Amino acid sequence: MNARTESLLGLAKRAGKLIAGEEPCLRAIRSGEAKLVIVAADASENTKKKYRDKCRFYRITLAITGGRSAIGRALGRSEQVAVAVAEAGFARSILASLDNSEVEIFEQPG
Repeated sequence: MNARTESLLGLAKRAGKLIAGEEPCLRAIRSGEAKLVIVAADASENTKKKYRDKCRFYRITLAITGGRSAIGRALGRSEQVAVAVAEAGFARSILASLDNSEVEIFEQPG
């Protein structure tokens, strides 16, 4: 995960447009509130499969990128496995800052 992505995640958190934690993220996916979901590349295969399946079913863009420590650092925490971005503008900006090989697009945010 690059510095721009980390910066945008921190900005989205300060704006109140970021949902962190496994259960809150899954609720945001189910409710349609999530526009983009980011899962740490070093998460377990089971966790990645769960998010991949949910995002595919609910047509939410998924990015598997960075490590849990990089995502956590962006949020001022020690580690974070999954976050959901709840605002389309932030989702587009974060998506643009990522390497395309890290992203699975089921539906473009916005």
